[in-house]
Parts: sequence; C-alpha cells; structure tokens
Amino acid sequence: MKGTGKILARVVYDFDGFLRKPEDVIGSGEIRMPPDAMRQVFAREDLHLLTGDGRLLRLRFSEKHLPKASDDAHVEVAGDLPSRSESRN
Repeated sequence: MKGTGKILARVVYDFDGFLRKPEDVIGSGEIRMPPDAMRQVFAREDLHLLTGDGRLLRLRFSEKHLPKASDDAHVEVAGDLPSRSESRN
C-alpha cells in the first residue's frame, strides 16, 4: 500500500469487479494488514495498492469508523482493474 509516493504496508486483499458500462470496471472488497498499520492508513484519501502483477489501484475506505484492533476494512477500488475482456481469459 502506498500513500503520497511512500510505501506504507503490505496488504492482503480480496476484490470483486463490477461492470458499469462496456469496459468500465469498478471494484470493492476487503483489505487486511496488521492493526497498527491499518490505524495509520484508515480514512486516508491518497492510498494506492500496487498489485503483484503491476496494477496500480486507488483505494477509498467504505466505512466511517474503524473498530478497535481491526486488521481488515472494506474498500472501494478504482484504477487499473482488469477489463471485461481480460477477466474472460
């Protein structure tokens, strides 16, 4: 996970993609990281996730409050998501 050009933490994630109109994919899902790291990044608006295959995704937290000692959070995802044609391969 990156914020303002700086690597902040490693993240485990599970995202689902949704087709809004042809070739326009949005996503949502869950990220997991140690609770201390989660508290540092929660509610930031400058977060990006660089995936293992080189995709850069913008993340926005869906919740307003983070439960104490939580290691997971729901996010909305945008950016370099696989297109409809890529997901069929």
